Amino acid sequence: MSADISHKLVVAISSRALFDLDESNAIYEKDGVEKYAQYQIAHENDVLKPGIAFPLVQKLLALNQHGDLVEVILLSRNSADTGLRIFNSIAHYNMNITRAAFTSGESPYQYVQA
Repeated sequence: MSADISHKLVVAISSRALFDLDESNAIYEKDGVEKYAQYQIAHENDVLKPGIAFPLVQKLLALNQHGDLVEVILLSRNSADTGLRIFNSIAHYNMNITRAAFTSGESPYQYVQA
């Protein structure tokens, strides 16, 4: 049974908007997906710096102090393995983001309904 979200604002955010992934993305572009994956796994406990949308997501999630009003869903082209660093960073910043789609390089837009 799926969750009832009819009373919520549901926002999907990319991992690159939530966190600054420029350094690891440069590795991906220069050395390819295998080196990128190795880098992310080797640094899975290194907390990512906030990205451009981080303050917006914090403010949206803060609305939940007044009830269950907002859900943020993470969309990422990472795999579940390389995405662990992202979820570790979410936990570090105490952000209530519990759902994600990791697409292993595929477009995440198939998971989004208008």
